[in-house]
Amino acid sequence: MAKEHSFDIVSEVNMQEVDNAIVQAKKEIKNRYDFKGSKSDIELTNGTQITIISDDEYKLESVIDILQMKFIKRGLSQKVMEFGKIEKASGGTVRQVVSLVAGISADRAKKITTAIRDSKLKVKAQIQNEQIRVTAKNIDDLQAVIQLVKELDLEFPTQFVNMR
Repeated sequence: MAKEHSFDIVSEVNMQEVDNAIVQAKKEIKNRYDFKGSKSDIELTNGTQITIISDDEYKLESVIDILQMKFIKRGLSQKVMEFGKIEKASGGTVRQVVSLVAGISADRAKKITTAIRDSKLKVKAQIQNEQIRVTAKNIDDLQAVIQLVKELDLEFPTQFVNMR
């Protein structure tokens, strides 16, 4: 009896951890001496965008560094952040919008499936919406695929879920 085993490759963002990282970054900005009297702030907008506002570009970079450190401490990947351009905002401040990227786009999925196919492992990789389903008869082949994808230098984070 040939039973098929499978798992999904996804790219997700834990929004609760993002919210926690933003709250911690706000606390640090509020307590730091070099931000006394500053108009620096971080807000989660539209559910998938972070708006960072500060007095000037130098302080904006400092706020971004603080936010990135909080992401690292919360176990979030830096790769989910896609930085927009720095814009002038009201009151002589500057603003930058950071988009949180989730899901695997079609061209990124093709890159992963091509790498899996080129590995000559006896597995099938199918693109399903914003995830990739990998199936095989042998669990060891699936584990080899997981190792292969981890070793790829991708510009987005990947998680492996629904192992059956």
